[in-house]
Formats: sequence, structure tokens, C-alpha cells
Amino acid sequence: MITRRSTLGLLAAATALPSLAACGPNASPGADAEDTRLRFSWWGNPERAATTGAVIDLFVRKHPEIEIDTEPGDISGYFDKLATSVAAGDEPDVMTMGGAYPAEYAARDVLLDLGEVEDVLDLSTMDEAARTNGQVDGVQIAVTTGINAPGMIVNRAVLEAAGVELPDTETWTWDDFAEAAAAVSESSPEGTYGSGTVFSHDSIDLWARQNGQILYTEEGEIGVDAATVESFFAFSKSLVDSGASPGADQLVELTDVGPEQTLVGRGLAAFMLTWSSSLTALSEAAGADLEIVKVPGESQETGVWLQSSQLYTISARTAAPEIAATFVDFLINDPEAGTLILTDRGVPAVEEVRQAILPELSGTAQREVEYISALGEQELKPTWIGPAGSTAVEEITPRHQNDVLFGNATAEQAARSWHDEAVAAVAG
Repeated sequence: MITRRSTLGLLAAATALPSLAACGPNASPGADAEDTRLRFSWWGNPERAATTGAVIDLFVRKHPEIEIDTEPGDISGYFDKLATSVAAGDEPDVMTMGGAYPAEYAARDVLLDLGEVEDVLDLSTMDEAARTNGQVDGVQIAVTTGINAPGMIVNRAVLEAAGVELPDTETWTWDDFAEAAAAVSESSPEGTYGSGTVFSHDSIDLWARQNGQILYTEEGEIGVDAATVESFFAFSKSLVDSGASPGADQLVELTDVGPEQTLVGRGLAAFMLTWSSSLTALSEAAGADLEIVKVPGESQETGVWLQSSQLYTISARTAAPEIAATFVDFLINDPEAGTLILTDRGVPAVEEVRQAILPELSGTAQREVEYISALGEQELKPTWIGPAGSTAVEEITPRHQNDVLFGNATAEQAARSWHDEAVAAVAG
């Protein structure tokens, strides 16, 4: 599954807007505390770069006294660069984050308690599940950019070319998925597969939830046992062994690539387990009308969840907290900004913004919204920002999974090692 660290891709540099004077966490001693220059960091592909520039232009027209310097990054190096700037006390005023990073930085007192700026940052408009997704220990330290959820992307053209019928996605199981994926690979030209990506770290949480467990408990502990992780690793390996997915070498190469480099984006795979917000980008890359359907196994026990696609945070060391909060409020609450962002950072969590963007959406983007809306009507298991140490777990997972995929360890051996290391990582 692609996530917070995956397929939404490689970024071309965006042009930074001009600045007025030094400000922000790294303000010089002579900097004016009332300075209205902000630094804003984020990651994404070239299309997101263009969109972000247009949104900032709109904000500056509405707030001509404020200047925004952009600090875009490639997803593969974004968080390493952010860690370096935080260590130097030179982080941007407004930082885009994902996964467990908000919890980790909050634990180090890097992030502003947004209750301090609630007079200018109105979160009462936001869906409750989305609002609480930005809390750690009940403190609001982040704001969701939009809602996302795990989903299965389907390219019917690849299925039809292989003469394989799509199973009933309302009731299909993982066995149904594996059988269909293997059939596509067998009946397609060399290089075309049924399943186009390795099941990644986030997939463990999905797998755990479908088995009555959870990756991280509300108390910040590992909530999945080694036996469940073993079954997850074994299933991933079975897809490689059956030819349903590419071999281990190719799967590793496909990690953290942009939409246009994925097999689905190149029209070379029928299925891709990923995040709902990637549907439009993958469809555009493929030049095909892709669909998003229920994840296999959901009819037995629900495992998907509503997740913040990304999160906006504000540095606790910013010299202009209220100005930074004004900018974040604009990004999430302004309908005009919404019509530029659309679903690029997830389905908006503010109803007024959702209504504003609907007429502007493509058919695939409308399907993203419909998918999220349908999930919102279900009783889903809750989710929390991963505990401090959980980013280390994200690095532990592929190491052990790759050992299984390359045949260097059994699923049982890898799962035991994964569980021991994961428990230690979140114990801190």
C-alpha cells in the first residue's frame, strides 16, 4: 500500500515567492517579531507544485501584508531534511507532515498547541473524525489537509485484455483477489501483472484490523501479534511466488515512486492497494478511467479507516503564530482555495469546501469523494496518530518483509523479529 511515504511521488522544484525580511524559527536577532513573512514546507509532484503556487498567490492577494516562502521537497528526502532543520532550530513556520511525525515532534515540544491560536484558526467547521486525527493526548497539534482511506485501484482494461472477470468487490476475499491477480499475470504479456505493488507498512494495520487487532493502540503500544504479522508476510510472499505480482527486485524498485512510474500508472497492472487520494493522479498517469473499490476482506471484518491524508503543523518557535494560523485556516476553510486544491491533499474535511469543489471535480475525483462518503456512513474502527517511535517501525517493516520476499527468512522468523523490534521502538 502506498502511503504517507509512498506513491504520490517525485516533486519538481517550485518557485519560491519573494520575501520581505527575516522571520520564522530562525529569525535573526534584529528581526521584527511582527514580521509577516512565513516559510511553508510540503512535498508532492509537479502538479501539486503548480497548485500550491496558485493557492499561495490567492492567499497573498487576500492578505497582501503577508509573504510566503515555499520549501517543497521530494517525498523520499522530505522528512530527513525536516529533521535536520528542526535539529538546527531552523524549521519552517508551517510544516506539512504525515504519519507519526506530528506525535514525534510534539513529544519534543517542536509543535505549537493550536488551542493558542483558535481565535484565528477555526476547526469547528471540520468533520469531528478529521479534527481529532490531529490530536495527541487530547491536544490539537495538527490540522488535517483532507481525508484519505485505503482502497483498491482497479484498471478494468487490463482485466478485460487478460479475459479475467473482476470478482464481486462487495464480498471478495483476499483469496479472491490473489486468484484474480494471478490469472491476469498468466494471461497478459510479459511485464503486466495482476497486483502492481508490494503490500507496505500501512497494509499491516489494515490486515490487523481485519483480524480484530490494530497496529497501534490508543495507549501507543503495538496492538498486533506476531502470528498476524506472519500471515501478512506469508500472503505478500504468496503473491510473488504465484506471479500475481512482480518479483522482489522489481517490487523494491517500485517503492516510493511517482504515479507515472507505478505499474498501474503505466497500464501494466490490474490492481493496486493504495490510498484513495491517489486515484486521480494514477488515472491521469495511466490515461485510463480507473476505479476505486472496496478492499478485499471488508465484508468479513472492516479494516479500512479514515485517515488524514496529510497534516499541517505550526512550529512552536515561529515568530508569528497567529499569522501562521491565519494561513492554515485559509488552506482548510476558504472555498476559493478549495477549488484550487480540490482533492490533491485528500477529500476536504469541511462540508462547505466539499460542496464548493464538487462542480470542479473530474469523474475520478468525484469517485474519491464518493468512496470517502460511503466509508463515512459505516462504523469504522478508530485511528490515532502513531506514537513516538512509530516512524522507526515504518523502517523496520520493509526490512523484514524484504527478507521474506527475497527468501532470506521465513514469514515466521521475520514476524517474530518484526514484533520484537516494533515493541522496542514504540517503548522508546
